[in-house]
Amino acid sequence: MTRRLTRTLGKSLALRSLVVIVALAVGLSLAALPRLERYFLTQAAAREEATLRLATESLRGALSRTEVLPGLLAERPILARILRDPDNQGLVPYANEQLRQTSLTLDVADIWVMDTEGLTIAASNYRRETSFVGRRFDYRPYFTQALSEGRGRFHALGTTSGQRGYYFAAPILDGTEIVGVVAVKILLDAFETTWRDSPNTIVVTDPANVIFLSDRVDWHFSSLGPLPEAALDTIADTRQYPLDQLRLLQTEREALVPGHDLLRVRGADGVEEFVTNTGLIAAAGWRVSVLTPTRPALIQARQTLALVVLLLLFAGLVAVLFLQRRARLVERLEQQRQHREQLERRVAERTADLNAANTQLVQEVEERKVTERRLRQTQSELVQAGKLAALGQMSAALSHEFNQPLAAVKAYAENAATFLDRDRTEDARKNIGLISQMADRMASISKHLRNFARRPQDKIGPIPLLAVLDDALELMAPKLKAAGAELHYTRPEAELEVMGGRVRLQQVLVNLLSNALDAMERLDAPQIEITVLTEGSRRRVEVRDRGPGLTEETLAHLFDPFFTTKSPGKGLGLGLSISYNIVRDFGGTLAARNHPEGGAVFSVDLAASDARTSSEAVAAQ
Repeated sequence: MTRRLTRTLGKSLALRSLVVIVALAVGLSLAALPRLERYFLTQAAAREEATLRLATESLRGALSRTEVLPGLLAERPILARILRDPDNQGLVPYANEQLRQTSLTLDVADIWVMDTEGLTIAASNYRRETSFVGRRFDYRPYFTQALSEGRGRFHALGTTSGQRGYYFAAPILDGTEIVGVVAVKILLDAFETTWRDSPNTIVVTDPANVIFLSDRVDWHFSSLGPLPEAALDTIADTRQYPLDQLRLLQTEREALVPGHDLLRVRGADGVEEFVTNTGLIAAAGWRVSVLTPTRPALIQARQTLALVVLLLLFAGLVAVLFLQRRARLVERLEQQRQHREQLERRVAERTADLNAANTQLVQEVEERKVTERRLRQTQSELVQAGKLAALGQMSAALSHEFNQPLAAVKAYAENAATFLDRDRTEDARKNIGLISQMADRMASISKHLRNFARRPQDKIGPIPLLAVLDDALELMAPKLKAAGAELHYTRPEAELEVMGGRVRLQQVLVNLLSNALDAMERLDAPQIEITVLTEGSRRRVEVRDRGPGLTEETLAHLFDPFFTTKSPGKGLGLGLSISYNIVRDFGGTLAARNHPEGGAVFSVDLAASDARTSSEAVAAQ
């Protein structure tokens, strides 16, 4: 009964929450849409301020570059001369051609010269059918302004050429007398061509609010507001625009933010809506407006609002799911409480068994640690025992090696005494030197035996491989000589350093050499071959004998403790096992294989050390 009631309350609460969220989303959409649209419209207008500056500065630059041309042209003497003598058939054609060349050089539409009555005497377009020569332009403001003010400017549709342009004029002086006016006309159609590549609409209006320039050809000579009668009279008197083409655009303006308006234009195709940016060109009396279509901004605003509504609805769905899950969670919590109580009882029952098992495990771990310490101690003792066993095996050969120098020392001493009795001092000194050499030889053998017999330390560091191999060979020399073994070994010139311990590595090499002699004990002429190889960052020493080789069973158990192929009483089978562990402690490997031409090959592979001197390696031991 409790579970059903909890589920019913959860579903009812989830449904009410969903209704509230949907209502909130709809209300927020209706309230926020106008503000959101206004925001995006303002942002769209702000982004186009750079376009307005570019268009305004381009027009202003074109006008300022041309404004000074009439004054400069008026200083030409030929212009005053033709105005004084307009019927001179040799001078006027020359002046016409000069004006034509100048217009091409300066990239202006037309240049023409008028007398004080406004009659054109010479013009750059004298070759065209629409030539200005013989035409009167006294009705144009730029002409009257040039005569009265010293400078004239005007924009209009050409009555002769039919082209829209901007006119600049300056008076022509002969001494102090004004004898005429020179005028320059530039075309602004190129700006409209450039503006057509923009998604915006750009319009230039004069003080009468008539559109003079625009990339919208259908808006030319249209007015954005009603024209006063005085403005219409001025347009008619100056023939600035064709009166039959003037028309009023149906527009509505609404203030958006300071500096930006919302402009609606009604036409045959419906209503177009723009956000405006307006700049001034004071010298020309023009207003330049960039009209940005509102549709992209409105679409962006509505998409943003739709996204917000979707997020709210999504949040509502999540809330509904949360409430449903919460109802289920309450039910599950009750079940989990019952299961937890049952689990706690089971845990309490098994905790006692687990504690007992943990106690037993701790005891086993301690026993294993004690066993491991004993094993390491036993291994170290076995290593020392193996070395002492090897010393015992070499004792016979070493005693013979010591007897020879001792016999020689005795003979040299007796001879030295005899030489001294006979006053042969030089011969006695030579015998004493030989005695010293014999003593050095016995000391060297004793040093190697002492180093070999002592317990090594556990430190591992850089050691000279060839020097260790030399010590091992010198230590085994008596045994090799006693066995009549032939040694094949080409010593590398440069020393090779490896990571390891000098005494323990010497023990490994002595053990391999000793095993090689034991493997060839039945041969009359045993041969041992030693090879030192360098492979990248590894160094390898190979010891090859010419014995019977190794069987598959022997290779499988070669490095096992107490495994031996020697006859009873000649070994415990620990030498190779100990050597294997020593090399592994150095980070290397000890391996064995059969040679294709017979015999066995044992190889010791070690890592090369960093650049350290052999003396440092010796000190580390």
